[in-house]
Amino acid sequence: MRSEGGDLTILHPLDITVERGRTVAVVGPSGSGKSTLLALLAGLDTPSSGEVWLDGQPLFEHDEEGRAALRRSHVGFVFQNFQLIPSLTALENVVLPLELIGSPNPQERAKILLDQVGLAHRTHHFPDRLSGGEQQRVAIARAFAHQPSILFADEPTGNLDTESGRRIVELMWQLNREHGTTLVLVTHDPALADRADQVLRLEEGRWVGPTAG
Repeated sequence: MRSEGGDLTILHPLDITVERGRTVAVVGPSGSGKSTLLALLAGLDTPSSGEVWLDGQPLFEHDEEGRAALRRSHVGFVFQNFQLIPSLTALENVVLPLELIGSPNPQERAKILLDQVGLAHRTHHFPDRLSGGEQQRVAIARAFAHQPSILFADEPTGNLDTESGRRIVELMWQLNREHGTTLVLVTHDPALADRADQVLRLEEGRWVGPTAG
C-alpha cells in the first residue's frame, strides 16, 4: 500500500490454506492486518504481490468484473457495520443478491432465510427500524442467500451487545453446519475464536504461532 510517506507494508508474505467446511478464526491486536487479510481473501482488495486461490480458481487473474462474478457465485461476506442498503426493506436486502445471480423465486428464498434467522415478522421493516442484532441477522441471511461455498465475517459481533452477539454466533455455526459452508472470521472475542476449528494469530502483518498451511 502506498501512502504520503512512501510504501506501507500492511501484510508480509503469508501462507494460509483453509479446507472446505472448516471454521477458522483470525485473531490479533488492532492494526495487525486482519481486516485487510479478509478483504484480500475475498477479492475486495488487490494485493501488491502474491495470489489467492478461491474454490480452485486464481482470484487475481480475473479483472474486477470477473472477481465480482466469483464472489456472487462462491462468497458471502458479513461486515461489522452490517452494510445493509437503507432504502431497502429486510426482505429486499436479501432478495437483491439472489436477483443479481438470476436465482428462481428470489422472494420465496429470501423469506425462508429470514425465517431461519428468526425475522419472518420483520421482512417489511427498513434497517433503521431494526436493532443491531436484527440488522446483523439480515446481513447473515443475505450472505447465505446464494449458498456460498465460503463465508468471510469481519468482527460479526463487534457492534452488538452480549446477548445479541451470542445469538449471532449460534446462528453462524448453525448455518455452517447445515450448508457445509467454510467460515473464516476475524474477531477480538476469545469465546468466539475458541469455537473455531483453527485459530490463527496475526501480529504486525505476520503469523504468530501455528499457521494454516
